[in-house]
Amino acid sequence: MLKGKTALVTGSTSGIGLGIARQLAAQGANIILNGFGDADAPRAEVLQAGSAHGIRVGYHGADMSKPADIVDLFKFAESEYGVVDILVNNAGIQHVANVEDFPVEKWDAVIAINLSSAFHTTRLAVPGMRAKNWGRIINLASAHGLVASAGKSAYVAAKHGLVGLTKSVALETATTGVTCNAICPGWVLTPLVQKQIEARAEKGGISVEQAQKELLGEKQPSLQFVTPEQLGDLAVFLCSPGASNVRGVAWNVDGGWVAQ
Repeated sequence: MLKGKTALVTGSTSGIGLGIARQLAAQGANIILNGFGDADAPRAEVLQAGSAHGIRVGYHGADMSKPADIVDLFKFAESEYGVVDILVNNAGIQHVANVEDFPVEKWDAVIAINLSSAFHTTRLAVPGMRAKNWGRIINLASAHGLVASAGKSAYVAAKHGLVGLTKSVALETATTGVTCNAICPGWVLTPLVQKQIEARAEKGGISVEQAQKELLGEKQPSLQFVTPEQLGDLAVFLCSPGASNVRGVAWNVDGGWVAQ
């Protein structure tokens, strides 16, 4: 379905971003990966996922907290692949502390990577999408873009802001072939969430398995983690003709979290 399209997925060397990249590749999209750490293993996974289509997979290590790096990322994308057809803003970090104890530098970092980076990528992607009259912008927000939790002021603020950015861009592109939507996952067992589970286990003097059960029990009625593959399948749908009039949606995939 996406043969000949190019998708840029930020924060895609692991977790949700990698899962989405694999699903888009399986539909024939060329993929540009971004993130820290080893890029060879994720590239191999994505190439394998798209092997039936002979896709290309590139990588750029832009630090998504730095606007100049994001400009370089787009220069790379355009020189190697032409226009970015599908933009998935997934890069994110987390820090947990009550607001009066929240380190200022951590607040700035969370806002920069979780929210401001999506503004910078979107402003650079939209002109090319408008020129082709086709494009898909998919912002990975969170259940925390719809409801709050204590101790996560920066993350909640950034994700609520990302949902707001999604709606504004959707309105600005409403008469074009460009759509902008947000996916709002509940708990996904990513490295980021695994760290939270381990910290919870250590703090409470309980096993990691018990901490995991308690985490799900507090928020996610299904008592099951959302998977990167499920989120990837939704991203594929949002890129399909069937979603051409889905605009400005904050689509929660959360096991019933925000239904409570």
